[in-house]
Amino acid sequence: MNSFLLRRLRLFGLAALVSAVPHLGAAEAPKPLKVLLIAGGCCHDYAAQRNLLKDGLEARVHATVDIVYSPDKSTKATFEPYQKPDWAKGYDLIIHDECSADVKDMTYVQNVLAPHKAGIPAINLHCAMHCYRTGTDDWFKFCGIQSSSHGPQQPIEVNFVTSDHPVTKGLTGWTTGEEELYNNVKVFPSATPLARGKQLVPRKDGAPRTDEHVVIWANDYQGTKVFNTTLGHNNVLVSDGRYLDLLSRGLVWATSRGPEYLKSGTQ
Repeated sequence: MNSFLLRRLRLFGLAALVSAVPHLGAAEAPKPLKVLLIAGGCCHDYAAQRNLLKDGLEARVHATVDIVYSPDKSTKATFEPYQKPDWAKGYDLIIHDECSADVKDMTYVQNVLAPHKAGIPAINLHCAMHCYRTGTDDWFKFCGIQSSSHGPQQPIEVNFVTSDHPVTKGLTGWTTGEEELYNNVKVFPSATPLARGKQLVPRKDGAPRTDEHVVIWANDYQGTKVFNTTLGHNNVLVSDGRYLDLLSRGLVWATSRGPEYLKSGTQ
């Protein structure tokens, strides 16, 4: 066999090997996380935001986001899965994006909290911090900060105060569009503030007042990781790449996964 034909056969064999193993030389994508997003209740465009969050997170994280949505726009919105004892079974993380301040049934609330007490991590967004005002600290200890009210819709200057946390490392602050700054009634010892928000509030005398509160934080809920932000009232922010990058990092941190779960291009 001449040398030319031998080289051709060797090249053909190498090409066949590469085609038979298409992932050769490339890292396999990790198994997608299973995420459940609960959305609905008073005062927000949850019909749009549920999809903004799903699409934004799935574009940034190796995850599949299922949605449970309630069209009830009252402060008494409830969610059918919460009626079941094993409602979170099979999920790696739950995103609470509900606004149900006047749901005060302790049996219901304890059933919402049960999987998190058992170790399933969570993300709490915006009005989730104002939910389930039962007269106890049960829900607020899960969040890590108790909040009771918010200011007007005005821009919020976001400044990161913990630069070495896995969620915030390398991130820079920004100023949002019109958003609500939630107050901090109590910061529990289990909470680690990650960013503070500053808002200029107009007054009748023309001199604005400056309000400042923690707006992004991590919480250790009985050993379970919970990522929280009070930002996220309007669709403009919920669709903002900086906001979605932040939530993506929070998701990966809360599930104790590594950076390989963030897709290319995520900040």
